[in-house]
Amino acid sequence: MTLARLVMGDIRAKAEWNYERTDWKALLKTLGTDGTAAMVLYRLMQWSTRRGLTPLAFLFNKLNTVFSNCIIGCGASFGPRLVLIHATGVVINSTVRGGSDILIEHQVTIGAERRRAPVLGNGVFIGAGAKVIGSVRIGDGVRIGANAVVVDDVPPHCTVVGVPARIVRRRAPDSSVDRPDPSPMVVM
Repeated sequence: MTLARLVMGDIRAKAEWNYERTDWKALLKTLGTDGTAAMVLYRLMQWSTRRGLTPLAFLFNKLNTVFSNCIIGCGASFGPRLVLIHATGVVINSTVRGGSDILIEHQVTIGAERRRAPVLGNGVFIGAGAKVIGSVRIGDGVRIGANAVVVDDVPPHCTVVGVPARIVRRRAPDSSVDRPDPSPMVVM
């Protein structure tokens, strides 16, 4: 996929999230929203890294840090339609891998522990202030609640909340309908 298509796909996904439409007015408004510059700078950094243009990748990385208050490691890899809803305070380790249709709120940390980083599936939403740490696997369609701390694998189509994060809902793969988790919650 070309850089232009990747960037436009991200912007369209953000317009859909913000305005529930992707007409030219929504796309234009999206260009001015918080997080869009960080998304574009990330894609430019990713493109530069893949082409061995390390100094240019570092430049885009630093521009993202200074202008968007968003730190994404040069080696971090996300598929199409990445959306940084708000970029402020986002920190993503350079060894993180993510699928497509990832939505990230502000103050999120996706970090490594002992050089082992998370792997995110497709269609993952990460709420404000959440932390995803270590060599965890996050399944497709997972929703991570605000301020949750995820240190264990999360199966597909679940909603997790709390510290440490626990499953509170499960959804059918082809449905957006939540069901309470049948297993008892442990409160500490």
